Amino acid sequence: MPQTPKKSTAKGTAKREVPAPRDRAGNGGETHQLPVGDEVMTTAQGAPLSDGQNSLRAGDRGPTLLEDFALRDKIFHFDHERIPERVVHARGVGAHGYLETLEAIPELTRAALFQEKGTRTEAFVRFSTVAGNLGSADLARDVRGFAVKLYTSEGNWDLVGNNIPVFFIQDATKFPDLVHSVKEEQDRGWPQAASAHDTFWDFISLMPEATHMVMWTMSDRAIPRSLRFMEGFGVHSFRLVNAAGESRFVKFHWKPRQGMQSVLWDEAVKINGADPDFHRRDLHAAITKGDLPQWDLGIQVFDDAFADQFDFDILDPTKLIPEEILPVRVIARLTLDRVVDNIFAETEQVAFCTQNIVPGIDFSNDPLLQGRNFSYLDTQLSRLGSTNFTHIPVNAPRCPVAHFQRDGHMQTMPQAGRANYEPNSFTGADRGPRADPDSGFVSAPVPESGDKRRIRAESFADHYSQANQFWRSQTPVEQEHIVGGFAFELGKCEIEGIRTRMLANLVNVDPDLATRVATKLGMDLPEASESAVPPRHDLAESPALSILKSTPQIFAGRKIGVVVTDGTPTESLAGLRKAAEAAGATVELIGPTAGGVQLGRRKVPVDHAIAGAPSVLFDAVALLPSADGAAELAKRKCAKDFVADAFGHQKFVAHSSDAQPLLTAAGVEADGGVFDLGDRSADEFVDACTALRFWERDVQP
Repeated sequence: MPQTPKKSTAKGTAKREVPAPRDRAGNGGETHQLPVGDEVMTTAQGAPLSDGQNSLRAGDRGPTLLEDFALRDKIFHFDHERIPERVVHARGVGAHGYLETLEAIPELTRAALFQEKGTRTEAFVRFSTVAGNLGSADLARDVRGFAVKLYTSEGNWDLVGNNIPVFFIQDATKFPDLVHSVKEEQDRGWPQAASAHDTFWDFISLMPEATHMVMWTMSDRAIPRSLRFMEGFGVHSFRLVNAAGESRFVKFHWKPRQGMQSVLWDEAVKINGADPDFHRRDLHAAITKGDLPQWDLGIQVFDDAFADQFDFDILDPTKLIPEEILPVRVIARLTLDRVVDNIFAETEQVAFCTQNIVPGIDFSNDPLLQGRNFSYLDTQLSRLGSTNFTHIPVNAPRCPVAHFQRDGHMQTMPQAGRANYEPNSFTGADRGPRADPDSGFVSAPVPESGDKRRIRAESFADHYSQANQFWRSQTPVEQEHIVGGFAFELGKCEIEGIRTRMLANLVNVDPDLATRVATKLGMDLPEASESAVPPRHDLAESPALSILKSTPQIFAGRKIGVVVTDGTPTESLAGLRKAAEAAGATVELIGPTAGGVQLGRRKVPVDHAIAGAPSVLFDAVALLPSADGAAELAKRKCAKDFVADAFGHQKFVAHSSDAQPLLTAAGVEADGGVFDLGDRSADEFVDACTALRFWERDVQP
């Protein structure tokens, strides 16, 4: 006889709070409890199951019966588990947190979240690469999406940006062409998550407006060490509107309190092979261990008179306002403090829309932003299958919701009352909500005029001056990385004419840049391509555009990989761990095998086996093997590669005197970035690591 399902008798069963549906007048929204853990398994309709392992059969070896509703329920759902992945930004990772207002700015905006210092607003953030599909690797050279959903008391505000402050195109009508060019080529299906191919550079070389953006994507900004160590930008010019209806332009910035950091291209390639989920894993680990990522929200606020002083148009999304001309004013701080419970329900189903703004925030006439406002909402219907996607918990506003929208797929709100239209003459609950001219959203009263034409403004025509400014603002190390990025990507193009055309555009940016790229490609330097506006090469350098010039000297949030073996001196390991923890860094142990090492009388577990933990996964390394352990490791290729790569990637290396055979086998000769812990302290080593790299080391990986 089949057993009846047992009732859960567990005491103190974990509970998860989920928002209850609100009615059309915004009532409800209370939470109810869902038990998790020791509950009885059921169908989607709630019917308890007695057996989750076997289908219903006629006899031991007979056919499966059509009446098996449990099987049908399970398979039906499985067959429809996947929704269309995002066309762009498919590869993403999300986290929960909050935005805390640090400075009230009622003189600039009526937005409720900025009216009082200390106001906390719930947030959900999704980071992503752009070009790759859901299964692509994290360390692709690409723009990173930086999308923030703020659940304010006046509705959801979505600040949907990137980790680069400009974009490839000036008009949204070119976005499908851009994406088609960078995605895998349609006649062959590759490359995946890479821009190093003919169709992308063919498009870019024919669109000079993209030149500024590709300077950024060929720089270290496109291969961040961690999602925690990159900036974010709203990209467009928006408007802030105060209670008096006065508006000013604004650009939004996210400044990482952990500082910025990137990897070398050789590291990115190797990380993708060793751990394609590197960024996801890093964010999850930081939050779960309490090393909470934080960003300052800053604004650049300006009026029309200030905007008119520039040679470029502030509505042009391929341009930026240097921070040295208009400093970023910090007004709030974003903290991520909780990982998602379910990737699909939250990270995949979260729906960002640039049109989601609140009273006090408004749009500018940036043509790319205007097109995004149309596109994003349309996308949600395609992906999530219903206009009611706002009923999904991760998308649901946390404030009361009241409207006359009705029915449709997956409608979950109980819609009481008689009237489902307005105006109506009913009273009480049957009357329904009404618009409020005092508290409701009011667009900024900006005068508009002009002929209706398809045209690109002349003020959008300078495509090279800011690209040159970006180039000259980089350190020599960063410039060399940009040259290498262009040489690698263009070297993957099969059609020589595309490479030549792109080099001609780079001559307009900077002749030295173009010459160095041409030399690496083994090509003659072409004449500069035609330019509608003569490019300027005299714009003031902007140190804020350089990672190395603007990153604080801190090692907090970073990771030291420590190689240990049987017999590693425990005092040396303890001293290094103490110094690292004092700096806010993490130590992870790497052993010859995953089974741990014998330290004195104690077997100590390790975090990694050296064969599966190349040094690219760490920010600095320390070699603390015993003499016998070093001799054994010196015979293993993976151990020699570990040391050689750390040295070649210009990382700081600490070692005990017993580790010398391993250093010799790896071909490492000591320099200012190699610390012998017999002569220098662990504190000195960790203090040096705040520079993140020993850039003076002139080596190649």
